Amino acid sequence: MRTILFRLIGILEVAGGLYGVAAMLRHLLPLGSTHESIVALLGLALFGFVLTAGVQLIDGNERGIRMSLWAQLLQIPLIATPIFSYALHSGAFVNVFASLQASPRLYLDWHLGTQGFSLALAGPGVSRLGINLLALLSWLALKLR
Repeated sequence: MRTILFRLIGILEVAGGLYGVAAMLRHLLPLGSTHESIVALLGLALFGFVLTAGVQLIDGNERGIRMSLWAQLLQIPLIATPIFSYALHSGAFVNVFASLQASPRLYLDWHLGTQGFSLALAGPGVSRLGINLLALLSWLALKLR
């Protein structure tokens, strides 16, 4: 059961990492502004790391477990405030987040076969904070191996 679960996590990391690397290259190649290029380079590095972690995890390497722990940990927080925004997902996500308005509400969002990276010093008008439950559960599965 452990091997199947680790391979599933690895497959999601490889697929999302490969898709993310391609998306970041697409953002990087038209050579836009310096800010966009820096964010695209950071995204390229993160998705490259997730891709490498997934390959190592599928191979059953102990190093792959350690790398995947970090890869999943990077995907847990969801922060979208007017001051700072950060989110990363690779392969799939199940997000639980709250909008921080006058009357806060909880939301659930999920998707399979996707990637995403958001890093900005500005964000939406309505703040949202949350976690990626799939990344949290994957991190726990890898941690408790």
